[in-house]
Amino acid sequence: MFKTPLLKSVSTAALLLASLSAFAAPFSLTPLPYATNALEPVLDAKTMEIHHGRHHQAYVNNLNAQVANFPQLTDLSLEQMMQQMSAFNMAVRNNGGGHYNHQLFWELMAPVGQGGSPSTALQAAIERDFGSLDAMKTAFNQAAASRFGSGWAWVIVNADGKLQVTSTANQDNPLMDVVEERGAPILALDVWEHAYYLAYQNRRGDYSQGWWQVVNWNKVNQLFEQATRK
Repeated sequence: MFKTPLLKSVSTAALLLASLSAFAAPFSLTPLPYATNALEPVLDAKTMEIHHGRHHQAYVNNLNAQVANFPQLTDLSLEQMMQQMSAFNMAVRNNGGGHYNHQLFWELMAPVGQGGSPSTALQAAIERDFGSLDAMKTAFNQAAASRFGSGWAWVIVNADGKLQVTSTANQDNPLMDVVEERGAPILALDVWEHAYYLAYQNRRGDYSQGWWQVVNWNKVNQLFEQATRK
């Protein structure tokens, strides 16, 4: 005769714990917008599984752990967090940056042949600021290759409204108020070894050159339009 009240009590406790967990974890891992094997042969399924499911998840978990130290994080978008990064500690910088960077990175890729091409406006800006798309790719690949250790290569729209290739260390990005070269990111490549090592080992150059096959230009065009509309 005590089973029903007990079950109700357990159920209520479970709901309360779930509610508290949701409140304590404002950041979450968004599913990939494609299957883990969708970017093959450029990026293999195992790398994508580990990169998204373990590395990115770890950044999310560690960022959520910092909410106790900085409750204001729950009121900020990731973009706002990046722009105020000097107000936080290195744990927020590394893990918040890791979360933002990876969330963007997944969206900037699409299966081979499905990523579209640069819009007329973006193509014109590329030719204006680099001379050609091939020249921009060369500059970008060089930024990826010359980044010592772990980090990222970027194409940004800078404060002058021009396209610029930059690179950052670790999980920093051009939105952060703690980096030298700032701007709105429209293209990003992860050059941490965990992003490519299973298939490419130490051949980072092969990875960055092959990566252009899976660039989601439709997303790049959207980010460029947003950055130049501001």
